[in-house]
Amino acid sequence: MTHSFEDNDQRFRTLMLEHQSMVFSIALRILGDRSAAEEAAQDVFIELHAKLGALASDEHVLYWLRRVTVHRSIDLVRRRQRRPEVAMDWNELPDLPDLSSASTQPDPLLSRRLQQLVSSLPAVARTILVLRYQEDMSPEEISGTLDMPVATVKSHLQRTLRLLREKSTRALR
Repeated sequence: MTHSFEDNDQRFRTLMLEHQSMVFSIALRILGDRSAAEEAAQDVFIELHAKLGALASDEHVLYWLRRVTVHRSIDLVRRRQRRPEVAMDWNELPDLPDLSSASTQPDPLLSRRLQQLVSSLPAVARTILVLRYQEDMSPEEISGTLDMPVATVKSHLQRTLRLLREKSTRALR
């Protein structure tokens, strides 16, 4: 399917508007830093614009965006680990959604503590957790996005959830 430049530009604008919050949200949860997440999202969309002609369907674009966002974010985490920067400001992070019930008010202290626990995880474990529970991706979808066997994804999920339970239990003592 061939598109004119104008068609590609319109398609790009439409896709960017549709997916910019998802891309930013994934990057923010992995990086834990608003400006780094904005940088990662901008890089992802610049790359999308360059590669848009090779992405045939909207499903392919969604898969590609998730994959590139995750990899770009992990690369930034690794770069920061080699060259530490100023600690992040937890007050700038938006609260995680309260998934328990709409009738109860979330405890802001608990939400903040959960964010701190998740951010303390290694980059790959944090990424898998974000994709599974924020993006509601199945282990099979995560496997494809990260080029990782499904069994490895499931193993990471189990270990990560166990680690979070242990850390939260220690924190409550």
